[in-house]
Amino acid sequence: MRSNIPTKQLAAISLLVSTGAVLRIGLEWVALVLPIDTYGILIKIGLTETLAFVCGFVFGPLQGFITGALIIVVSDLFTIPGPWTPFIAAIIGIIGIGGGVLRRFMRNPSIISLGVSALILTLISEVLQNTWFAWFFGVPIIATFLMGIPTLITAFINNTILFTTVGSRIIKLMQTMITPESNQLRQNSNRAVS
Repeated sequence: MRSNIPTKQLAAISLLVSTGAVLRIGLEWVALVLPIDTYGILIKIGLTETLAFVCGFVFGPLQGFITGALIIVVSDLFTIPGPWTPFIAAIIGIIGIGGGVLRRFMRNPSIISLGVSALILTLISEVLQNTWFAWFFGVPIIATFLMGIPTLITAFINNTILFTTVGSRIIKLMQTMITPESNQLRQNSNRAVS
């Protein structure tokens, strides 16, 4: 089976993955050198989830999943890879799928729909990550969820702000510059004006 991925789409996905990975690597390095344990909080501040969601919304669920997963895999290769890497990558990929699912219901998301999506997808992501952590390390699930409250709050705040501000702008930018139907609409409007 041969897949035809448009060059602009592939370039955009590569840019999203590299941007997300570099930001995540930088935040991980900062968290690891700080004298207090802020790793779980700092790692939630970044564009990883937002970029996966945006890619899924603009290009589709598969591309969103791949973008989210690759951000985690690439950044973990430069920081702390471990047995958690494929699981966390798949969980963040689910956020990209969420962007693709939202696109099926609305072409131009409102700030409210982006905020609600951020809250729902963040909750799903955090529940899955905490469940995996409890299972893998043999920690009682209640303890894992209680220890995860600060990171949950940070992720809620971060994703809601970034989905509704940066995410909405990136979606609009990518829709006008990259998607074929927007290029066709732009060409048709230019012909009509001429």
